[in-house]
Amino acid sequence: MPYRAPVKDIRFILDHVVDFARVVATPRFAEATPDMAEAILIEAGRIATDVLAPLNRSGDKHPARLENGAVVSSPGFAEGYRAIAGGGWVGMAASTDHGGMGLPIALALAVDDMMSGACLALHLKPLLSKGQIEALEHHASDKIKALYLPKLTSGEWSGTMNLTEPQAGSDVGALRSRAVPNGDGSYAISGQKIFITWGDSDLVSNVCHLVLARLPDGQEGTKGISLFMVPKFIPDAAGNPGRRNTLRVVSLEHKLGIHGSPTCVMQFDGATGWLVGKPHKGMAAMFTMMNNARLSVAAQGVGVAEAALQHALAYAADRKQGATLLSPDGAIIDHADVRRMLATMRAEVFAARSIALSCAVAIDLATATGSAEWQARAALLTPIAKAYGTDIGCEVAHLGVQIHGGMGFVEETGAAQYLRDARITPIYEGTNGIQAMDLVARKMADRGEAAFRLIDEVQRDAEAARLGFADLAGDVWQASETLRETTEALLAQPLNDRFAGAVPYLRGFARVLGGHAHLKAALADVAREPLARVMIRRLMPEHVALFVQSREGADGLYALTHEDFAA
Repeated sequence: MPYRAPVKDIRFILDHVVDFARVVATPRFAEATPDMAEAILIEAGRIATDVLAPLNRSGDKHPARLENGAVVSSPGFAEGYRAIAGGGWVGMAASTDHGGMGLPIALALAVDDMMSGACLALHLKPLLSKGQIEALEHHASDKIKALYLPKLTSGEWSGTMNLTEPQAGSDVGALRSRAVPNGDGSYAISGQKIFITWGDSDLVSNVCHLVLARLPDGQEGTKGISLFMVPKFIPDAAGNPGRRNTLRVVSLEHKLGIHGSPTCVMQFDGATGWLVGKPHKGMAAMFTMMNNARLSVAAQGVGVAEAALQHALAYAADRKQGATLLSPDGAIIDHADVRRMLATMRAEVFAARSIALSCAVAIDLATATGSAEWQARAALLTPIAKAYGTDIGCEVAHLGVQIHGGMGFVEETGAAQYLRDARITPIYEGTNGIQAMDLVARKMADRGEAAFRLIDEVQRDAEAARLGFADLAGDVWQASETLRETTEALLAQPLNDRFAGAVPYLRGFARVLGGHAHLKAALADVAREPLARVMIRRLMPEHVALFVQSREGADGLYALTHEDFAA
């Protein structure tokens, strides 16, 4: 079965689970009416289904390659990218001042979900441009905005982010790239960056690199880092690509998956660049792009999970193997354990999609109202959405291989590609362990106020649901109370003890939010009750063990010696 964009499911979540209507009710987003949202989702779904999905296997079998120092894209990717850029999808949420549509992040994220599920390797390109657009809108000078934003928004040019170096991964402050003033307002950027997604491309006329580097007077660590715009071709007086900048692709990484996406080692040799934001404040500017990217990566995980589920479901409905309760020679979908796996996959995808869209709605409401509470809600949900969405991408793809049995291990079926492609997403934009530590540290710096407000909301909704679904509502209420108690205990711990339990805490938090989303879905449509029961009665109970782990502290981990690990 070919991929079909889940337009109906996304629209249901927007309407009944994450309350997208509150976004449309604001003057800022009043034009995003239900009819407009419907038209956007249908058209984006059509492109994802008909144009991008057929390219997925092509990109895997015929990877991007480096020829004479330039990237050559996978067959068909040029046409696919033209469909994305030509339809205005790159600039959906970008400011109308520079050619964007100014639409809510929630709608843009829904499009990311569908297009990532259709062909992640290709859709990574516009996703990075979207993040760069937001960073420039918030931090760049008016001159840089006027020059770069219209072309990035239209998709004529594309953007990248250059953080990682061979010795500076998660510890970005250890970077060695340098920026020296040229005396004319520009800077000479020198250094090497690795893992640069779509660092070069034959799909656009210019590639615009946002590069972290240190000025001569920049102190060591993250507080001394600045951000620079370094284009592949330096724009001429008319704003068109001019002379070639002194940067190059050294090599392409040979990766487990997303073969159609060129991941570059980039060398900058005194390349001309321009400061974005204030000197030594590059991390603040780059984090604007990274936070945008983190939510987009959540959508990548969910999108690939959806595609893997659809692939596995088609196989299970067709493959006949052994007698079942329903038939002496029925399809494997009628075996109880296969149903367990498919139900788990569908319940997890719905929960992860709901959390990601809930985060997007919070961002939109923060933008539209300026409310500190909505800003805090968005900040709290971002690491949960990113970590849970990408973990689920891998887990659902893993189950998809399992449903295929031995054929899942055979590349020709296509099941393995989803697992290989999804595996990068828990690493992208800060590993999921870093997301969890961010949740229990920065996002709890308010002494848990944002978390407790969200828990209060879950409990209010559970109380309101007791009349129709007493058992499910009671389970969600009790799980949220356990979440409250665990959060209180966590806040009393030293920071390193929190870090030791951060990953299970985040997963347990997501389990409660997933149960809440499914309960709201069942209230809106009783036909969704069976799936809600899968989440609330089979999957959500894991929160108990997860929260026990999260309270255990770090002492037991540090009691282990190096020899204990090697034994």
